Amino acid sequence: MIDVTGQINAVRRRVGDRVLEAGTARTVTVSQTYGTTAEDLWDACTNPERIRRWFLPVTGDLRVGGRYQLEGNAGGTVETCDPPKGFTATWEFGGQTSWIEVRVTPEADDRARFELEHIALVDDHWEQFGPGAVGIGWDMGLLGLALHLSSDAGKPDLGPEWQESDEAKEFMRQSNEGWYEADVAAGAEPGEARTRADNTIAAYTGSAE
Repeated sequence: MIDVTGQINAVRRRVGDRVLEAGTARTVTVSQTYGTTAEDLWDACTNPERIRRWFLPVTGDLRVGGRYQLEGNAGGTVETCDPPKGFTATWEFGGQTSWIEVRVTPEADDRARFELEHIALVDDHWEQFGPGAVGIGWDMGLLGLALHLSSDAGKPDLGPEWQESDEAKEFMRQSNEGWYEADVAAGAEPGEARTRADNTIAAYTGSAE
């Protein structure tokens, strides 16, 4: 059993804007503090053998300028790396390119914070689904990381079978509400934000709120 509400409440969510050469982009940021050192957290996020245990199998050259590929998901190019503080990479999926920035920050009592910012140009997909479209997926990633860092049991079982469970749907629902609140806090009109959130949860679970 997963403490769904506890995990949802442990994550900070933020929606913002950024101006790129290619146009206006929206940012979706997730962060969580874990009970491990910054060095261990960095290793969990950059070591292919550990990434596969909490996220997805990854192949490629995980160095600046190298190409990576997540099994069945996005690929891209590692653009910068400053161990053990952070890295940036392109996020290429479905013919679209966005960007991720990962930051690891040490905190008191041998704890560390993981923060990921996903940057995407504003398009019809954003207008239809809003931040939850990628936010729910990153919330599940942070859940996997939390389970990995708190257990020696290996890769958390958060695969397709779990994602069809009532527990997973409740997790997605609470995550979606968190992203709705972040959307409104960033200045979105509540009615439009609610429509986007309803579209997102329907896409993830097959039913609207």
